[in-house]
Amino acid sequence: MRARRSEQHRDYLSDALGLLQGWTHDGEEIRRTLHLDDSQHAALTERMKIVADALQVRPDVRRLDGRTQIRLRVPGTSDLSPGEVTLAARIEDLYRTIIAGAA
Repeated sequence: MRARRSEQHRDYLSDALGLLQGWTHDGEEIRRTLHLDDSQHAALTERMKIVADALQVRPDVRRLDGRTQIRLRVPGTSDLSPGEVTLAARIEDLYRTIIAGAA
C-alpha cells in the first residue's frame, strides 16, 4: 500500500510540473532557462530567495550569456519534492511579473 501512495505522490508532482511551461525534469533536478537582462535577473533572484527560504529549497541560479539558469534538486533522489514544484511555480509567477513590468 505504501509503494502505491508514493507512486501517486510522484505522479501528482510530475503532473503539476508538466503544467509549468519551460521546466524540464532530468534525473535529480528540474531546471529552467530564462532570458533576462541584468536588472531583471537581480530582481528575480532577490524575490526568489525569499520564497526559497520559506520553502527550505536551495536553488542553483547562474547567469550565463544573458540567460538566467535555474536548477532545483534534492541530491541523492530522483523524486520531486513538493517544495521544488512549488518553488518552480512561484518562480514562474515572479518571472511573469518582472517581464510584465519591463513592457
